Amino acid sequence: MVGMVHVHKIVLPGKIKGSVCSESGEKLTPPENWAFLAAGDAAITRSVKAKGLVWVLTVPKGRRMISKGIWANGADILEAQNQIQVRRSTPEYARQREKDIARRHARQEAYVKEFFAQVVIFLDFHHRYEKEARLLGEKITAHATPVNSGTVARTKQIPIDGRVKGAVIAWMRHHTTAYDSMSIARIKGKRREVRRQLAVKSLEILQAYRRGSQILATCPLKKALNDFLF
Repeated sequence: MVGMVHVHKIVLPGKIKGSVCSESGEKLTPPENWAFLAAGDAAITRSVKAKGLVWVLTVPKGRRMISKGIWANGADILEAQNQIQVRRSTPEYARQREKDIARRHARQEAYVKEFFAQVVIFLDFHHRYEKEARLLGEKITAHATPVNSGTVARTKQIPIDGRVKGAVIAWMRHHTTAYDSMSIARIKGKRREVRRQLAVKSLEILQAYRRGSQILATCPLKKALNDFLF
């Protein structure tokens, strides 16, 4: 029925490959006429969901759950694929697609420029370290802003100043500390505690550049920036 709202079931991977279970742990078997549609084409997925009940297969990724695809009536999947293919073969769709891509590129370029400017503001380096501020800003921005990078810079739930601070601390953690080679005990909260300690050290390093102090050759940030210059 057109306009009908379907309540879709959330399922999890089962213990056996290809099997699924409910959120409560109950083993489920998809109906014989159902098929699995892997995630990746949002238009087809939306079309299938609009046609009838589906099971959304989710898996944990970090602190959130992501969809790996849906189980649904095989005929609905095939019909949706055919409908979307026909729609995408029209000249009108091609023109709209070009406009959408251009609009996304323009929006991304604007965000990259804004993020870079905000990083430099957050760094707040003394004028004698203006070159270092711009170089560091470029490196942090290049790492943090790519679409689908999964970094804090792509998180819309927090203000941009929070995203900037998170991106700076993350870059410092990976480039000026031994974090990547650390052996951290698998104790709840331990990794968060280590990150917190390293964040304090990173901010101490930045303070020297903010004050305009003489930077020693042993400074980990100076070494990291020199690696990009030579």
